[in-house]
Amino acid sequence: MAEKKYEVWLRGPLDHIPALLQPIAHSLLQAREEVNTLMEDFPETLLWEKPAGVASPGFHLQHMKGVIDRLLTYAKGEMLNADQLQYLKQEEQSPSPSCKVVELVEQFNRQVDKALAELSATDEATLTSARGVGRAQLPSTVLGLLTHAAEHTQRHLGQLLVTVSILKNKQA
Repeated sequence: MAEKKYEVWLRGPLDHIPALLQPIAHSLLQAREEVNTLMEDFPETLLWEKPAGVASPGFHLQHMKGVIDRLLTYAKGEMLNADQLQYLKQEEQSPSPSCKVVELVEQFNRQVDKALAELSATDEATLTSARGVGRAQLPSTVLGLLTHAAEHTQRHLGQLLVTVSILKNKQA
C-alpha cells in the first residue's frame, strides 16, 4: 500500500521560514507540487489553447511565475523593472515557437524557490510595514503582498486545473 502524502501545510514547519510566513510558504509549495503533477505529460499542442475563450494553460503558468515575482518586488519596497513590465505584457503569449510545457513548469518552480528564499530572509518585524503597489503606489503591507502572492497563485492554480481537465477531456 502506498504511503499517503499529506498536503504541505500538514507536514509541519519548514526550516528557515519565519513562523508567521509558514502558511505562505506552505501554499506556494502546495501549488508547485500540484502544478508539477497536473502538467506531467500535458500535450504541447494544447499549451496555448483557450477552451470557451478562457485563459490558456501557458498563460496561467507564466502568470503565476510573474505574479509571485512582481508581488515580491513590491514587498521589498521596489518598483518593477523594464524586464518585469515586458514579461507582464507577454504573459498571454508563448515566449517562443518551441516553448515546452516542462520549460514553463521549471520556470514556475524556480520562482517558487526564489520566493522561499525571500520568505526566509524576511524579518517578521517588517510584516506590517507599508508598501506601495504599482505606479499609483496603492497601499499595502509586506504581509499583504506576500499573502496575495500565495493567494493569487492558488487562484490561478484552480483555473489551470479546470482548463487542463477540459482540454484533456476534449482530446480524449
